[in-house]
Amino acid sequence: MNKKKLIIGKRYEIHCYKHNGKIHRHWDEATLLEIHNDYLIFCNEKTKVTESDGRTWRTKEPAVLYFFYKNWFNIIGQYKKNGIFYYCNLASPFIIEENTIKYIDYDLDLRVFPDGSFKVLDRGEYKYHKELMNYSKNIDYILKTELTNLINLVREKKDAFKPGTVEKYCNIYLDNKSKINKYN
Repeated sequence: MNKKKLIIGKRYEIHCYKHNGKIHRHWDEATLLEIHNDYLIFCNEKTKVTESDGRTWRTKEPAVLYFFYKNWFNIIGQYKKNGIFYYCNLASPFIIEENTIKYIDYDLDLRVFPDGSFKVLDRGEYKYHKELMNYSKNIDYILKTELTNLINLVREKKDAFKPGTVEKYCNIYLDNKSKINKYN
């Protein structure tokens, strides 16, 4: 991916696939806020989400999304009234094609609560899809290693988990929302 083609303030769609190549979920938009060497930061609010079965719903609060070039996870910081919650997907590194962020979701998720506690979710779904879709031993190893790396980031309060980080990006997004809407 050519980082020079990325535009701060531009809206991108998000497509989440499963290992078998089928679309799992689609978000209508996420606005690019920052470009880093290892990851991109996006934000959205009240975004329409379409499930693979056609059902739709809207996100409720502003969210800061971290997509990594090399790490096998992405992080969503949800800016809720009762604190910052994180939803972390074990997923392939992303690509951007035709203004769309694309990645493969590998079922395992990490939910992080405002007090720093966390819970690994969907182990049964991971085991089921691992067999059904024939995840390789290499992918299984990568995902387990990356889950450990993600948990270490949470414990060390680094990167997206650093206190005040999600609030900072939400404020940038909300303060510039009218300009962003005119730009896109």
